Amino acid sequence: MKRYRVEPGKKISLEKLDPNDNKSFKGDKEQGLKSLAKLNQELQSLQELLYAEQKHKVLIVLQAMDTGGKDGAIRRVFDGVNPQGVKVASFKVPTAEELAHDFLWRVHKVTPGLGEMVIFNRSHYEDVLVVRVHGYAPEEVWKKRYDQINDFERLLAESGTTILKFFLHIDRDEQKERLQARLDDPTKTWKFRLGDLEERKLWGDYMQAYEDALNKTSTDYAPWYVVPANRKWYRDLVISTVLVNTLKGFKMEYPKPEENLDGVVIE
Repeated sequence: MKRYRVEPGKKISLEKLDPNDNKSFKGDKEQGLKSLAKLNQELQSLQELLYAEQKHKVLIVLQAMDTGGKDGAIRRVFDGVNPQGVKVASFKVPTAEELAHDFLWRVHKVTPGLGEMVIFNRSHYEDVLVVRVHGYAPEEVWKKRYDQINDFERLLAESGTTILKFFLHIDRDEQKERLQARLDDPTKTWKFRLGDLEERKLWGDYMQAYEDALNKTSTDYAPWYVVPANRKWYRDLVISTVLVNTLKGFKMEYPKPEENLDGVVIE
C-alpha cells in the first residue's frame, strides 16, 4: 500500500492519481470482498488486543468530497469490532463555544486514549479546506494552520498516538452518479441537500485545497494515504490493509493473568 502513501517532501498531483486504480490487488471484486472479509476478522482480533493491552492509541482520519464514502468505509471496514474500544467523532459546523476557542480545541478533547481507536469523520482539516474555499477566514489565518496542524499531530504522536490519514479520492463523474443515486433512492434522499450542488461547483477549488493539505501535512508521524475510492470494495480493502498491517506492527500481547489462579474453584 506504499504506492498510496504521500511521502513527505514529495509533491503529489491529484489530477495524476486515478480514482479507479486497483493495481495493488490482483483479483476481481468477488476476490476482493473475500480478502476484505478475512481482513475484517483480523481487525476484530487486533482491536480486542489493542483494547486489552492498553498500550497504544490509534487515530484514523477520513476526509473526502461529498459522497466520497466516509460513512460507508466506517460501516464496512469496522464491521464487527467491539464498540467499547472504537469511537467515531464527526465534526459539523462549529458551535458558538467552539468558535470562542482555537480551531483545534474541539479536536484535541476527542483524540484516543490508551487502548482506543478513534475515527474522525471529517476533522481538523476542514479548517484548511472548507474554511479556505469559502473564505470563512482570511488567507493569513488559514495559511498558518498547516504548521499548527503538523505541530498538533506531532504532539499526539510523541504522546503515543499512531495517526493514519486517508483521503478518499473519487472523480467528478463518480460524484454525479452518487448524488443522483441519493436523489432517486427514497431511503437515501434524506442525505441529499441542494447545497451539495453548490459545493460541487467548487470542485476545482476543493481539489487545490486538498492537494495543498496533502502535500503540506503528510509526515512520517502522521502520513496521508490517497485512496482510490471510485470502487467502494477497493477503497475498503486499502484502508483495511493499511490498518491491519499497522496494528500487527505493534506486536501486541494480552496482559498476563493474575498470579495464583491455578487453584481457583468457582462454585
